[in-house]
Amino acid sequence: MAETVIPILPCPSIDELLDFYRALGFEETAYQKSPNPYCGVRLRGIELQFFGMKSYDPTTSYSTCYVLTDDVDGLHAAFRASLKAAYGKVPTRGLPRIGALKDMAYGVRQFLMTDPGGNCIRIGQPIADSFEYPAVPKERYARALHQATLFAESKGDHAAAARVIDRALENERGVPGSEAAPAGPTALQLFQLLVLRAETAAQLDGSTAAVPWLDRADAVELDAAERESARDVLRRAAELRDAAS
Repeated sequence: MAETVIPILPCPSIDELLDFYRALGFEETAYQKSPNPYCGVRLRGIELQFFGMKSYDPTTSYSTCYVLTDDVDGLHAAFRASLKAAYGKVPTRGLPRIGALKDMAYGVRQFLMTDPGGNCIRIGQPIADSFEYPAVPKERYARALHQATLFAESKGDHAAAARVIDRALENERGVPGSEAAPAGPTALQLFQLLVLRAETAAQLDGSTAAVPWLDRADAVELDAAERESARDVLRRAAELRDAAS
C-alpha cells in the first residue's frame, strides 16, 4: 500500500493563500468557504492543504513542512520567476518571501519559501548520504561561515548571523607587526562572508543596506576555480544587487 502525507497548515485567509499558490503554478484541489474555510493546492508531487483562522497571526507562525525534490534548482528558478511576474519583484522580506538557494552543511541543497499565511515551505534536494550535522569547523573563518549560515538559514535569526560575521571580520587582516597575528580569511571565505553579511543586512534593514557589503565583496579577487566554487554565492550577490537597484 502506498501512503501520501498532505500537510494541513493554518492561514488567516484561504483566498489570499490560493492567489499566492496559483501564481506559483499550483492547481486548486479543494475549496470550502463555510462552515469552515478550507482549501488545497497541488503542483506535481507537492500537495498542501490549508484551514482558515481569522484571528491567526502569520507573522508569529511556526508552521512548516519539508518538500524533497530531485530538481531544487528548477523549482527555485520557476518560483522566483513566477513571484516576480505576480508581484513586480521577487519578495525576499516580510510575507510572502522566498530565500536563496544554498548547499547546507547537513547534506541538502535547499531554499525556504514562506507564504502569506506564514507557513515556511522548505524545499530541498539531498546532496550527501547523511543528513547529520558535521562537526563545527575549528578554523576561525570557516567556523564563522558555518555558524552564520545556520543562524540565517535554519533559524531565521539574521541579527545573530550578522554578529557572528562582524566579529569574524573585525581583524580580518590580523594585527600588523605581530608574529602571532592570525591569518586572514582566504579570498573565497571573505567573499562568502561578505555576501552573507549583505543578505543579513537586506533582511534586517532593507535591500539598499546590502549595497556597502556587496561593494566590498565585488572588490575581492577570485580565480576561476574559486568563482566556480562560489557560483551560488555569485548568483545570490547578483540577486541582492538587483533587489537594491
